[in-house]
Amino acid sequence: MSQLPWNVREITVGELAERSGVPSSALRFYERQGLIHSRRTPGNQRRYGRDTLRRVAFIRASQRVGIPLAMIREVLSLLPEGRTPTRDDWARVSECWRKDLNARIEELQRLRDNLTDCIGCGCLSIDRCLLANPYDELGEEGPGPRRLIRPGSA
Repeated sequence: MSQLPWNVREITVGELAERSGVPSSALRFYERQGLIHSRRTPGNQRRYGRDTLRRVAFIRASQRVGIPLAMIREVLSLLPEGRTPTRDDWARVSECWRKDLNARIEELQRLRDNLTDCIGCGCLSIDRCLLANPYDELGEEGPGPRRLIRPGSA
């Protein structure tokens, strides 16, 4: 992969794709969705600000943890237009998801730690189910895997 010269302020869609690892088609999709922006040259070619690399990285990382594009767009709209976001700008954006991400982390840890044990789903098929959930008593609390679902999240 080629490095971008340090003094280049704008990059082409191909350069953005190569450096970000995101296909050009996905970048055009992100642009149509309002997640990233470009300007057009007189020859109608896209040019992206170099800071778009960080936005694309943020989008991809957010998608990997299951955050929907609509939420990503909402948070990215908090970043300033017309200038490169500062560290404080990114800190403000990250604070929007801190509570949600911590809850997701707790859920994933619960899943990781308890998936081999009774999860309260009502199947009673694992040998521990009859001890942890006799007669499917957890089913009275509601549907789904009662021992994995945190209160208020069902």
